[in-house]
Parts: sequence; C-alpha cells; structure tokens
Amino acid sequence: MNVFDWDGTIYDGDSTRDFVFYCFKRFPKTRRHIPSILWYGAGFGLRIVKKKTFKQKLFAIVSKIDDLAGAVSDFWRINNKKIKKWYLDMKQPTDVIISASPEFLLEPICRELGVHGMMATRVDTKTGLFNGENCIGEEKVIRFNERYPGEEIDEFYSDRYVDTPVARVAKKAIMVKGDKLTPWKKL
Repeated sequence: MNVFDWDGTIYDGDSTRDFVFYCFKRFPKTRRHIPSILWYGAGFGLRIVKKKTFKQKLFAIVSKIDDLAGAVSDFWRINNKKIKKWYLDMKQPTDVIISASPEFLLEPICRELGVHGMMATRVDTKTGLFNGENCIGEEKVIRFNERYPGEEIDEFYSDRYVDTPVARVAKKAIMVKGDKLTPWKKL
C-alpha cells in the first residue's frame, strides 16, 4: 500500500491554515480567538509553547461554529481544487493518508476521493482539544502500526523531513516539492 502525507504533499498548501482563515471570514464569532492564536503562535515560534498547545488554541475556533460539518463541506467545495493532479492521476483505493491536520477536516474529502485509510489528529469538535497525540513524525508510525499491524508501506510520499520516521519504514520514500517527486535523501 502507498501512504501519503496530506498538507503540502497531496493538498497544495496547509489545509488547517486555509480552514482557519475560511472560518475567520465566514464565521465572525471565530475572530474572538485571534488574540489567543497570535499569543500562543508567538510562544510556539519562540519555542516556549508546545506545538500541541498552540494547535489546540487554533482549533478552539470550532466552539464558535454551530454547523461544523456544513462548514467543512463548504470549505472542501471551495478548496478541493487544491488537490494536486499528480495524486489524482495515481490514486488507488488502498491508499492511506496520515496527517497532522484534524480528522474532522480530512474525513469528508478522503471519502470524496475514495480513500478509506485515513489517520489524522483526533480533535474534539466541540472544544478543539486533542484526543490523543498530534499525528506527526513518529506518531504517524505508531498510528499506522496500530491500524495495520504487520502491513508494509510500499511507497511513502511527503513534503517534509519531519516525516522521516515513516520514510524509514517504507520500502520506498518520495519527497514532494510542488509537483516534483524525487527520491527521499535523508534516512
């Protein structure tokens, strides 16, 4: 099976960031979280706030959205054009997507794409708090092995070396930069 990161790999950009800005524009009440997001974002940038803490402050905007499923559906109606053509041309029903983006955001688009294997960060859709760990780096390997015990990754695609733990366990790893696919260099 082939395994893919989502943001910057299959999706041209960062879907979490795009969704947050979509929410600021579409749901004015979410803007109340901007000072907190900026504060914790600065702390994260200065390395005095953990990434998980910052992302939970970011996802707290969901508490201000009455129909989150409808908002996510509308977001993908607008943004599904950002899914890269090279992926659409090669996708298989056995593909697995593993992402640090929230599950609630990726589930609908993965269903639409016919991708049944999806793992992402579990986020409480009422509070924005994580239900477990951020699905990044080594956590991706842990989650893959829990869901697919004994399975091998034939090819792994990502745009960032933070995913090296997954690249190490794949038979073949591919670095994605825009639409350019090259062999993974750092293992």
